[in-house]
Amino acid sequence: MKRIALFAAPAFCFSITLLAVDFAESQDPAQKSPGYDDGPMLPGQPWRVHDNKRPQPAKVVSAQTPGGPPSDALVLFDGTDLSQWQRGDGEAAKWILADGGMVVNGTGSIETKQVFGDCQLHVEWATPESAQGDSQGMGNSGVFLMNLYEIQVLDSHSNISYADGSAGSIYGQYPPDVNASRAPGEWQVYDIVFTAPRFDDNGQPIRAARMTLLHNGVLVHNNREILGPTTHRNLPPLGGTAVTGPLSLQDHGNPVRYRNIWIRAL
Repeated sequence: MKRIALFAAPAFCFSITLLAVDFAESQDPAQKSPGYDDGPMLPGQPWRVHDNKRPQPAKVVSAQTPGGPPSDALVLFDGTDLSQWQRGDGEAAKWILADGGMVVNGTGSIETKQVFGDCQLHVEWATPESAQGDSQGMGNSGVFLMNLYEIQVLDSHSNISYADGSAGSIYGQYPPDVNASRAPGEWQVYDIVFTAPRFDDNGQPIRAARMTLLHNGVLVHNNREILGPTTHRNLPPLGGTAVTGPLSLQDHGNPVRYRNIWIRAL
């Protein structure tokens, strides 16, 4: 867990250059696909049922190996460098590169240079194989969406801590539905679908952030509504209108490892 810094951000999500070709841009507007032009209108949509004018989805090439990035993902860490990352003060990230991963080394938490809102995120992590301590002292780190919403990283295989601070928890708010932790030293996987909060023109919240999380392929949060920015031993702070922010990884003093991190804007 770490301190929270609320900040304002423009009310839009980031964009990235997609490797996939947008079918809608390449499709001849006059060309009709198979379908019909006399079906009933779909509620809340400008399209009819089986509309032959409706654009086709963009094509995305899925990864050939499990956990690999699809063709429209932005790879944030592939094991070779930390060029996508920096410290919170803007200085270069100084975590150690080793065996295809990056290792927390006491030089401070790191965050992406780009900001993100709604996204699909893949992160692999491992706690130390040999660790001293207990509770929150065992392989402690965290994955922060928008630098505000923490998914706890911890050795929870046989180590007991408070439930809403265990691995896979939305820190201080919701424990995971089940404990899907692997043994310390083994690589673990978070697959996350995150929806950023929304605010009206006066900065009043109109939709809370939401999160779906699979831990090692097991669903542990199903479209969970987040109460607000996560914090330690307190309720979420009030205020803030951020809808984008950097992805950050916490340096809590334990040599946790990370690898194979990629993200898709939604």
